[in-house]
Amino acid sequence: MTKMTGGEALAKSLYREGVRVIFGLPGVQLYHLLDGLAKEPGIRFINTRHEQATTYMADGYSRAGGGIGTALVVPGPGLQNASAGIGTAYSASSPILVVSGQIERDHIGLERGMLHEIKGQIETIKPITKHQKLILDPVEIPEAVHEAFEQLQTGRPRPVHIEIPPETLSDTADIELLEAGKYERPAASKESISRGIDLISNAKNPLIWAGGGVISGEASKELTSLAEFLQAPVIATGEGRGAISDRSYLSIGSFRFKNDTFFENKIQDYDLVVAVGTRLLNNQQLTGQKVLQIDIDDEEIGRNYDNTEGINGDAKKTLTEILNGLKSVMPPRESREEELTKIKAERFNPGTVIEPQESFTKVIRSVMPDDGIFISGMTQIGYYSRNKFEVYEPRTYITSSYYGNLGYAYPTALGAKVAQPDKAVVAVCGDGGFMFNVQELATAAKHHINVVAVVFNDSAYGNVMRDQVNMFDGREYGAEVHNPDFMKLAEAFGVRGVRVEGGAPELGKAVQESLSIEAPTLIEVPVGPMPNPFRDY
Repeated sequence: MTKMTGGEALAKSLYREGVRVIFGLPGVQLYHLLDGLAKEPGIRFINTRHEQATTYMADGYSRAGGGIGTALVVPGPGLQNASAGIGTAYSASSPILVVSGQIERDHIGLERGMLHEIKGQIETIKPITKHQKLILDPVEIPEAVHEAFEQLQTGRPRPVHIEIPPETLSDTADIELLEAGKYERPAASKESISRGIDLISNAKNPLIWAGGGVISGEASKELTSLAEFLQAPVIATGEGRGAISDRSYLSIGSFRFKNDTFFENKIQDYDLVVAVGTRLLNNQQLTGQKVLQIDIDDEEIGRNYDNTEGINGDAKKTLTEILNGLKSVMPPRESREEELTKIKAERFNPGTVIEPQESFTKVIRSVMPDDGIFISGMTQIGYYSRNKFEVYEPRTYITSSYYGNLGYAYPTALGAKVAQPDKAVVAVCGDGGFMFNVQELATAAKHHINVVAVVFNDSAYGNVMRDQVNMFDGREYGAEVHNPDFMKLAEAFGVRGVRVEGGAPELGKAVQESLSIEAPTLIEVPVGPMPNPFRDY
């Protein structure tokens, strides 16, 4: 045992568990932890300009493959501000650690009006976290951190929250530090694997539906091998993009969209859907087929679709065992390259092409390297990219999942770039969403985080305005916005500013140039209203 403060013990424990970057904001309840971090040179501290950005950045860091993203905030308003990013990570099954302060130990729960007090603070964060822990004694810190990382690295990956009063961080005690644990993801039962093999081998025309669990389970190679053996086409959710390369003829796209011939005319031809790492929320696109659902979270099996056979286990191990079993009972199926290439071409027919989204999406893809990371904001180009931006590698396409929140794209991209500093990172934003976290331009400048933010500026919450105009006899209410001069704003924050007014070709040149320059860049693209990629207006 070694005598140290709780803050020092927490900093050392985080380092031992593999934390190398913390995104946070300093505050009075955290002083002794910040001092502990100052004495721990192996951890980089990136201070943001708003607590919301801490958890978005931690999420981007985690989903881009940097390890467990870690956020640090003060209690009360700090944690509440950070909750949008926590909820996004929860919806996307992203493992982030949220460390928050607490009020003074002896006042917790008494509602005396202490600074930043929330009665039952831990309860407010429970719905969007997997595990929560209040640490009252500095001696408990190593075990509590160890438990948090066990939760983060076993079962379904989701956010974990620990909170610590200031006295716990300032008190000195003899503390025994722990080594990081090593965890095995669980294999599925032999019985369920056997049933799965039977279902697949007896299916005449199986379809694979790949979700984010393929990515987080590092099972892309195994999923691709299964698809190749079965010659089964693959549909990917937004979080599952990159589970199989879009260069493969087996990859036939993602969401249903306007004039989609596959979901309108072809989906009924598939007698079995093998759903891997997805809750299969969009089951209305199915036509009564049997579903074989493979998921690390047993609570998800059959949640959204009744006609389901479940396999509860790690995607990588499960797919490996299923493929090995199939090889023992059947030969690989003959190539369907010509047929599936035609199906994909028909699906992406001219009726699905919408401008200017098509040109903007394709030109950004054309100038990004295969392993470049694309953050799909909640904006018109982001929506369109769900199908039309080709993805070639896992962890290179990041969405806000079902949270669907404005403002997440830019700080999430900053976290991804910190995780992968040698990769191109491009965030596609609308002007409305970008202004939610515009202050993080200062974070990018201070910490030299060279993300390229492309902001499509229509001076409105454009999706809302278009829908209002089309649904309510041309009326718009509350959707117009007033923006700053983005070029002057970029200059004021100390980042590169580029305004593109020459359409897609000029945007492509601007993105390409920006990716070659070691500086954060804001590219503004003035645009008008854009058509809906999913409906007829």
